[in-house]
Amino acid sequence: MSNINLIIEERAADIGDFMVGRLLPFRQKRMVGPFIFIDHMGPAHLEPNENMDVDMHPHIGLSTLTYLFEGSIFHRDSLGTAVEIKPGAINWMTAGKGVVHTERTPDYLRDKTKELHGLQIWVALPKEKEQCEPSFVHLDANELPAWEDDGLEIKLIAGEAFGRSSPVPVYSPLYLIEIKSKDVKLVNIGEHLFGESALYILEGTIKSGGNTYQSKQILIAKDSTLCSFEMEENTTVYLFGGEAFPEERFIEWNFVASDKDIIEKAKSDWRNGTFPSVPKETKRVPLPSHKSSLRSK
Repeated sequence: MSNINLIIEERAADIGDFMVGRLLPFRQKRMVGPFIFIDHMGPAHLEPNENMDVDMHPHIGLSTLTYLFEGSIFHRDSLGTAVEIKPGAINWMTAGKGVVHTERTPDYLRDKTKELHGLQIWVALPKEKEQCEPSFVHLDANELPAWEDDGLEIKLIAGEAFGRSSPVPVYSPLYLIEIKSKDVKLVNIGEHLFGESALYILEGTIKSGGNTYQSKQILIAKDSTLCSFEMEENTTVYLFGGEAFPEERFIEWNFVASDKDIIEKAKSDWRNGTFPSVPKETKRVPLPSHKSSLRSK
């Protein structure tokens, strides 16, 4: 990342039950490739009877990716999916024209002490896929490409890179890569990247261009093909990006679209109760009364 164009500090955001670190969007950088929203959730220490409970809420125009480092979340959605996600696994839910889901602490953990830590990511859909049928895919940790290279542990979470492909069914050219170092290592991987590129430091330190960068910072590259940096020992980073869309995107609440009218219809449908429901769930998150629209590019 010797060609750093922008440095973004992780910012605290309240999502109801938890404080999270919001990484995207940022006023100076709304999207990186198709990645439009990233929250760093935790690390949170939860006491018995202190649990994650995100009631029914809708999405359109995007795919959500949940990736945990610690803990467990039980996912239910309006497609009838009911699945527990554990560390290293992937929940990939494509909202398309509309899906509703909940996220809760599993029943067997609700009266126990537990940890919760992970990333929640939104990937915008190409314009021709914004109104596709919703779908859901769960992948266990051992289904993702993972390998060692010169002392680095590398995992391809989604997309394509290094001549490999993740089984996550993405809809546009992108990559989400995890790299871990035990010792000091020089990383020079620009030839494997394309489009827009960013690096998030989860833990540890990296050095680039004579500067030192710490955890909870995102570095945006001017040119992904020049991506080079030094990882200090016991450092974990996430590289993400891909081809940017030619059309702008709008975000309001949980809705993403290239057309504001699509968002307005989704808001009306949620108010009127015409979105599908989640089996075995009764509580709904109300549409926020204030307008929180963010224009993206």
